[in-house]
Amino acid sequence: MNMKEKLISAFQKRFNQSPSFIVRAPGRVNLIGEHTDYNDGFVLPMAIDRAIWIALRPRTDRRILLHSLDFEQPADFSLDDFTHKKGWTEYVRGIAWVLQEEGATISGWEGVLAGDVPLGAGLSSSAALEISLLKAFWAVSDFKWDGAPMAELACKADHDWVGIQSGIMDQMISALGKKDHALLIDCRSLDFDFLPLPEEVAVVILDTATRRGLVDSAYNERVTQCQKASDFFGVSALRDVSLSLFEKQANQLDPLIRRRTRHVITENDRTLQAAAAMKSGDATKLGQLMNASHRSLRDDYEVSSKELNMMVEIANSQTGCFGARMTGAGFGGCAVALVKKSLADTFADKVAVMYQEKSGVQPSIYICTPSNGAELVADFSKR
Repeated sequence: MNMKEKLISAFQKRFNQSPSFIVRAPGRVNLIGEHTDYNDGFVLPMAIDRAIWIALRPRTDRRILLHSLDFEQPADFSLDDFTHKKGWTEYVRGIAWVLQEEGATISGWEGVLAGDVPLGAGLSSSAALEISLLKAFWAVSDFKWDGAPMAELACKADHDWVGIQSGIMDQMISALGKKDHALLIDCRSLDFDFLPLPEEVAVVILDTATRRGLVDSAYNERVTQCQKASDFFGVSALRDVSLSLFEKQANQLDPLIRRRTRHVITENDRTLQAAAAMKSGDATKLGQLMNASHRSLRDDYEVSSKELNMMVEIANSQTGCFGARMTGAGFGGCAVALVKKSLADTFADKVAVMYQEKSGVQPSIYICTPSNGAELVADFSKR
C-alpha cells in the first residue's frame, strides 16, 4: 500500500467518508551550505523522495481537526480561539496563526497526516510539515500559492510561534523543489537557481540512528554567536564579511566567535564553488567541497558528533564515493554522500555493515532521488 492509499484508508476509517484533497511536501537533504541560511548566505539543498502527506476535506465551521498516524495527540482547535500547546500540534497552530496574521482568509478542515521523513534526522521533517500544512490550508481556502512567500510564512511561524530561530532554506526547498535538481538559494534575496545533479552520481543519505535532545538550544546559541560576530564587523549578517576582512581582524575576536565566523564565511564560498561544479558536471570537485564542509562543521562550528564523524570517515573509505559530510543542524542525525551511481547499492551495503560493526548501532541508509516540492497530489472535490 503506497502512501496515498494508506492515507485514503486512514481517512475513511477516521471520518467515515473519503477526503477531498491529498497534499504532500518533501523533506530535504542539504548538499552543502550548512548554518549559512540564518546568516543571509547561500545554500544548496535538494528535495528528497520522502515527504509529509495530508489527506483532508473542508469543514463548514472554523475548526481544525488533524490526526497524525505517527503521534497520538491530535490537533484540534478553533481558528477563532487557540493558544500554545506542547508537541507537534504547535506547528499546526503556528501555520494557522501566521496565515491569519498576514491577512489570509482561511477555512476549517479535518484530515489525517502521515510521513516517511525520519524524525530528528536532519532531513527537515518539521519544515515539510509546515509546508504541507500551508498546502492543506491553500487547498480549502482562498489565497494564492507562491513557493517563496509561503516559505517566508513558514519561517515566520517558526520564529514567532514555535520559537525556533530557523533560517529559510528548509521551507524554501520543500516548497520549490524540482525533480532531478538541487536548488541554489540566496537566503537574503531569496533568488534561486535550479542546478541538475551530475549524471553519474547518486545522493545517499546515511542516518546514524542517533538523536540529540538539545539541538534547538545549541542551534539558537549559534545564531546568537553569529550575531555577535556581525555586530563586531558592523554588518547585518556574516554574508557581508569577506574572507580577507575576516583574516585582517580575526585576532580581535573571541576564539569561539572566531571559529564560528570562519565556518560561515568559508562555507558560503564553498557553496558558490559547489554550484559552479554542478553546472559543469564536476562530481569530483563537488565531493572535495563536501569533505571540506564537514571538517569546518566538525572543527570550527562544532556541531558534528562522534557518530557523524565515523559515518563520514567510513563513507569516504569506500570505492566510488566522491565526498561526504554531515547534513542538517548536527549533533546526530544524518550524513550525506555523493557516490558513483553504478556503485550506490554496493556502497550502501558496505557502509551499513561497517558502521554497525564500529558503533554497535544499525544505521538507515537511503539512496535518494531529487523530487518536486509541495504538490496537490489528488483533488477529489469535483467528483
